[in-house]
Amino acid sequence: MSKIVGIGANVFDTLYNIPTYPTEDTKMRATASKTAGGGPVATGLVAASKLGEDTAYIGVLSDDNGGKFLKEDFEKYGVKTDFIDVKSGYRSFASVLWLCADTTTRTCVFDKGDLPPLELNEVQKQAIKEAEILMVDGNEMDAAVEGAKIARENGTKVLYDCGGLYEGVEKLLALTDIMIPSEEFSLGHTGYNTAEEAAKKLYETYSPEVVVITQGKRGGIIYDGNDIIAYPIYPAVVVDSNGSGDVFHGAFAAAVSKGYDYLKCCHFSSAVSGLKCTGVGARESVPDFDTTKKYLKENGYEL
Repeated sequence: MSKIVGIGANVFDTLYNIPTYPTEDTKMRATASKTAGGGPVATGLVAASKLGEDTAYIGVLSDDNGGKFLKEDFEKYGVKTDFIDVKSGYRSFASVLWLCADTTTRTCVFDKGDLPPLELNEVQKQAIKEAEILMVDGNEMDAAVEGAKIARENGTKVLYDCGGLYEGVEKLLALTDIMIPSEEFSLGHTGYNTAEEAAKKLYETYSPEVVVITQGKRGGIIYDGNDIIAYPIYPAVVVDSNGSGDVFHGAFAAAVSKGYDYLKCCHFSSAVSGLKCTGVGARESVPDFDTTKKYLKENGYEL
């Protein structure tokens, strides 16, 4: 069985590189375009796989062109597809993304499709029991909560990529061991004005092992009930920032699996995410472990 398994969004992305954001009701020529796999947990699993860890996705895919692409994309990057339920006659989760050169930002429009929700079968439940880490992102909420309960009962750590303020999020937060919210999520959920206050509130309310708040270009903070410590971003020429947060979470799971302490996991994940942004494509641009280790050393940090 795989060391890292995940339940969450798996998205068929179409990406367009544009020089600047277009004015409404006009046309603009893209400088490039491509299709790619996306989604927080799905891309995180690819990142962990490329960093040398054994990973598998637990979920539902359609047999349409998008679903076929997503399954083949997992296989290309070494993510096991044994626990995917493929269904006929449904529309895949898909999105269109604009990657803007002059602002180095991305804008996304998505269609969640009409696939039925994931219902965990016995084989999928067993995969969670035997894993070291279960990654979740708030999508497939009912299955994620059920999976997190199974994980908790069997010593599998739950890593939650908290990006969206979904209905029922409190249930999943209460079952989380490694809580990694965006700053936007942490402030929105707690009602506090600073990440530091929000980190303490999340820790006190839900009792995870650690809270790591990501702050984009400012790096982030980590809190384990003792001190709040900032971690940096690492220098990179940003070409494509899309999926950098997803990659951070996957890299964090890989680092935990490798036995690093949580602060070291933050530095490692920040470096992986930074390197990913130097190429186009959330998945194909993820570096391998040796490249990341060398990059950290060149920037003054030893694993």
